[in-house]
Order: sequence, then C-alpha cells, then structure tokens
Amino acid sequence: MSRDDSQIATRPNALPRYREIYDALRQKIVSGEWPAGHRLPSEHELARTFGCARMTIGKALGALADQRLVTRRRRAGTTVDVPRPQESVLEIHDIEAELLAAGVSYAYQSLERRTRRASPSDASTLGVPSGTPVLALTGLHRAGGRPHALEERLINLQAVPEARGERFSDISPGRWLLQRIPWTEAEHQIGALNADEVIARRLAIRRNTACLSIERNTWRDALRITHVRVIYPCDQHRLVARFRYRPL
Repeated sequence: MSRDDSQIATRPNALPRYREIYDALRQKIVSGEWPAGHRLPSEHELARTFGCARMTIGKALGALADQRLVTRRRRAGTTVDVPRPQESVLEIHDIEAELLAAGVSYAYQSLERRTRRASPSDASTLGVPSGTPVLALTGLHRAGGRPHALEERLINLQAVPEARGERFSDISPGRWLLQRIPWTEAEHQIGALNADEVIARRLAIRRNTACLSIERNTWRDALRITHVRVIYPCDQHRLVARFRYRPL
C-alpha cells in the first residue's frame, strides 16, 4: 500500500474501500494520465497495489463501468472508454477530501438546521410534493481556518429518514450522504452570482464579489435524495475537464 493509500485508510470518516479505489482510478482517467484506449492493470495487479481483495477491485471497476469511464471485457481486460462529445463527467466532490489531499486543514461549521414540511419553494427545488418532510441545512466549509465555501442543502427525509437524527456537528452533510446513501443519478448546474449581504458576511468577502455557484440534484433510482447549492468565492475553486479527440 502506498503512503497516500495508508493516509486515506486511516482517516476518520473514510469512504468505503472500493470507493477510495474508484476515486483513485477515476482521477487517472479524468486527468488524462490514462487516455482513451489505455488498458488498466489486471485485477490481481490492482489488488496488490491497493493491498485489498480482488472482489473490492472488481466492485471499483464495476462502478467505473457504470459511469461509462471504462469497458470491461472477459479475457481482454479493462480499457478506458472514449469520451462521448455530449457527456461531461463531473464528479460529486468531497470537499474535505480535496482539501486534506492538498495539505490544507479542514473544518465544517453548521450554521442553520431546520426540519420542516416542504414549502412550495422547497417542493419545487427538491422535486417532491408540498408537505414532504425535509431537512434544510446551511453550513460553512473552512480551509486553513478561513471560509472556503457556503453550502445550502435540502434533504428529502422520506428518502433519507436517518438524517433527521444527525446533527452534522463533526461531519459535513455531503460526506455523510456519500458514505451512507448509494446514488444512481446526479445533475449539476454551474453558474455565477454576485455575493449578497448574507453570502458576503458568511464567506468573509465584500458584497458583490463574484462567486461560483454549483447546484446539484441527486437521485437514488427515481427517488430524489438531496438538492445542494455550494457557493465559492471566484478565486477559491475552478472546474477542469480534459478530453481527448479521436477521429472516427
């Protein structure tokens, strides 16, 4: 096991082992280190590299195949897929993992927490009937002690009833959901906004500062799990996608 794998495995609130391996392999693909057509090491080789069972590797590769990042063929092995022009792969980010991997200290601060019946606005945002029990959360992700991103989230308590008893005092809602709720579909919307008075105060920036806004809806089969909006000051986050063109 490499030094990085050891740090991941012993970190509190770590992701399931197959998901750690999935994330590591996926990063090699989306970064371009493993281009389209690249043949991955065998399951036996990957099991030795990550110090885990072959079954765990198979689960990670299966998740990559489900996302159309790789193709698995009996006897031929696993190869990186050619990206489809109409598809953009945008992962569900674990902000804590990203900051810790960059060597920056992380903390999550819960600002507001309310359990309520979905208002018409909640229902429209989350895609559920009015009156559905929801959990409304506002929190602040801190990097190196400073505000890094503001998170506003709605959780469908019919889909995730166990969230009702979670205080999110020592773990962010996003990480908590990633660890417990398998999602099958996600939709991202990326936009920009100028910080209003509330956003500016919470992120410790000037009013009207340009910010990046990422909204995400997540489903488990046909059931909507959560809607979240994460707001970053424009100088604290960027989105990078790398694609390789291959003539037909």
